[in-house]
Amino acid sequence: MEFDSHTSDVVEWAVAVVNNVTPGERHGRPFPAPEGEALTAAVRDALPPARTADLPRASDAAELAAWAVRLRQVVAKVDGGDMDTACTDLNAIMREANAIPTLARHDGEPWHLHFHSVEATWAVSWAASMATALAIVLGNAAVDRLGLCNAPACDRVYIDVSRNGTRRFCSTTCQNRVKAAAFRARRAAGA
Repeated sequence: MEFDSHTSDVVEWAVAVVNNVTPGERHGRPFPAPEGEALTAAVRDALPPARTADLPRASDAAELAAWAVRLRQVVAKVDGGDMDTACTDLNAIMREANAIPTLARHDGEPWHLHFHSVEATWAVSWAASMATALAIVLGNAAVDRLGLCNAPACDRVYIDVSRNGTRRFCSTTCQNRVKAAAFRARRAAGA
């Protein structure tokens, strides 16, 4: 499912940032939040290279990581069925990031909608954009396509952009872990 190309891209980047920088569990193992240079690398890995060339300092990556922790909490509330709190919290994030619609054109792209002020710092501009893109998902009938991985020992975020809307895992790694465990359980029950 595509909301619009820019919004869909920003939602996917938000999911990638949240998954790369927030602590928890990943693919069946503990996942500590990266720090220092590893945090900057994790942010760079989550965003397209053209959008990280202007990442000026490690403190900017740390600031974006703090916003990502809050965005992850919103997704956890959506996943738990608490839409009212998720939307209230996301509204607060958008207000704090001063999310405002602005038409922009850059990098050879046509005019498109940004969700941050022109004066926003690097991290705040990303936080405002990611929060607003997630708000578009939360305000959409397809909100059930956003959640936390259903695999045991994994709490990474997923956004399902497939046509059939059946994805419930953060990655094929977790999907394969669940399928393999189910296969082994059926095999053991049959023996």
